[in-house]
Amino acid sequence: MKPVTVRDMLEAGAHYGHQTRRWNPKMKPYIYGARNGIYIINLGRTAKLLKDAQHFISRLTSKGEQVLFVATKRQARDIVREEAGRAKMPVVAHRWLGGTLTNFRTIKSSIEKLAEHERALAPEMAHRRPKKELAAIAKDRDKLIRNIGGLRNMPAIPGAVFVVDPVEEHIAVAEARRLRIPVIAVCDTNANPDLVDYIIPANDDAMRSIRLFVQAAADACLTGAQMSRDTMSRDFEGAPSQASLENVEIIRKPRHEKAVEEVEIDDEEA
Repeated sequence: MKPVTVRDMLEAGAHYGHQTRRWNPKMKPYIYGARNGIYIINLGRTAKLLKDAQHFISRLTSKGEQVLFVATKRQARDIVREEAGRAKMPVVAHRWLGGTLTNFRTIKSSIEKLAEHERALAPEMAHRRPKKELAAIAKDRDKLIRNIGGLRNMPAIPGAVFVVDPVEEHIAVAEARRLRIPVIAVCDTNANPDLVDYIIPANDDAMRSIRLFVQAAADACLTGAQMSRDTMSRDFEGAPSQASLENVEIIRKPRHEKAVEEVEIDDEEA
């Protein structure tokens, strides 16, 4: 996982906050100062906090958990779709539907409905329906793709939520907090850090800044997935072969035949 340096952040304009009249006093610990009426974010702190967030994401995904990426503002949509796709993680980039987390059962039924529509519109099935019905199904399918298409690979509640701009995505943050799902967020100087578990203080409006931190989160997801694969590979390599297991049974069975029979009886009775 390539580290993000302070220079990288400076070049992306991550240090520019909001105007001094538009801020949340709780962000003061993360602000370096002000220049020409604009708050300047302390990127030294950002670098450390980003590293903490990445380590958390890597640990989480190494256990098979998912991170839900959320960014619905115009300049962040394409970036978050691209990076979540690269990391093979679920994403909400169009509009947050109320209850996406707190009423996940309904969302899951909508995902199943989307799958049914796609099966109905497949060439081998479409010829069985009238054109008018197919048009209605296609229209509903397109709407579902727009709203929940990014959640198709999310079979259960995610292990964490990664948000660009928790002020904009306040409903998503509130739902995550209600379910005690950890929130990782890129927070500008107008955000409330108390609502976030892993804060990344940075410009959440500039596209270059958004891309830098969303990429960092996606990289952390991929690192965790690789850690999981490496662990499975080591476990597999360390396991005894089937041939060796058979040899053990052949050697031991005549010597402990009675004991083996007693164990088998106990297992059946249990």
